[in-house]
Amino acid sequence: TNFGAFIDIGGVDGLVHVSELSHKHVQSPEEVVSVGDVVKVKVKSVEKDSERISLSIKDTLPTPFENIKGKYHENDIIEGTVVRLANFGAFVEIAPAVQGLVHISEIDHKHIGSPSEVLEPGQQVNVKILGIDEDNERISLSIKATLPKENVIESDASTTQSYLDDDNGEDNPTLGDVFGDKFKDLKL
Repeated sequence: TNFGAFIDIGGVDGLVHVSELSHKHVQSPEEVVSVGDVVKVKVKSVEKDSERISLSIKDTLPTPFENIKGKYHENDIIEGTVVRLANFGAFVEIAPAVQGLVHISEIDHKHIGSPSEVLEPGQQVNVKILGIDEDNERISLSIKATLPKENVIESDASTTQSYLDDDNGEDNPTLGDVFGDKFKDLKL
């Protein structure tokens, strides 16, 4: 049916809802299964009163994250596709059904108010892997780490530092030296 596939599990039918057919988005069950296919399923629930059995094919398959373990590492630069924008960043797919988050602060060297100012879904981007959290199956990505630092205004720190370090052998007074304890009896 359009909402899933009925599976005969030994004289009793159970339903694999369309969302339980695969780890990736499935529009129609025919994309994954056909009538007569023999499939491995996991029993999710049994409702005796309504005589319904919920099944999952997805739960018997390795997760997309498990499929990339060891393939990607921190500091790798890879190509991905922007799949979704949020106000806090962009989700980039780096492998089938594996998405990482590019926080808004990691999109560009210059400040942006919204990811949609510089990105759009479907856009190909280079990303650097900042971190991989295997326990929670999350990946942190950066686009700006792959971009040249053009037009970044650098302050002339040497001038400021030389002023601060300028001692010339003189004893430069501090505010405490100048005012001493003149304000200690001031009542405000």
